[in-house]
Amino acid sequence: MTDIILLSDHRVAATRVAENGEPLVDAREVTTLRVDTRKADDDGSYAHLRADVLRRLLLAQDALPPGIRLLMVEGFRPHALQRRYFDAYAATLRTAHPDAPPERIRELASAYISPPEVAPHVSGGAVDLTLCTGDGTELPLGSEVNATPEESAGGCRTAAVGIDAESRANRAVMGRAMTAAGFVNYPTEWWHWSYGDRYWALLTEAPAATYGPASLSHP
Repeated sequence: MTDIILLSDHRVAATRVAENGEPLVDAREVTTLRVDTRKADDDGSYAHLRADVLRRLLLAQDALPPGIRLLMVEGFRPHALQRRYFDAYAATLRTAHPDAPPERIRELASAYISPPEVAPHVSGGAVDLTLCTGDGTELPLGSEVNATPEESAGGCRTAAVGIDAESRANRAVMGRAMTAAGFVNYPTEWWHWSYGDRYWALLTEAPAATYGPASLSHP
């Protein structure tokens, strides 16, 4: 994994943020975009994205081949929820690697769930998604959305070699559309794309991230 920059990398945390104050908007209000409910929460956080992220997501969808659509699974994630996710996965890794120092556990955990202080989802700039047909039938992409490295035997990585040709082709289709719309992918998770956050700024060499931590009431 030497060519992959993980979210635990010190360069991500060191990336400057110039918050632009853009609001979070509800993707469920856009009838042309399918929003899945598997990550639904009480206040609808999961369905929210920064306004320009949603605009770019629709551009990506327009770039897909006929008959294929995006299926949004999760967008904004409150800091407290991100912390719970990270701590729970880190705990399983500490059990599996009892001799590993805290820094190594943090690195291993960040291959699946971002440290809360730099998490793209907390900024409202990240989206987890997959592809589906017009009637909502999901296309094969090599693993389930949010499958851990252990559950997927590494198939969660975007460039995984152990997936079938159809899944690889579908990943390529989604990748072209999302990249053209300005998103960057987190290489350990084929479903995770972001724009405007620290990770995006680092990879694109932008002068600063435009999105810091957000909230539904005060982006």
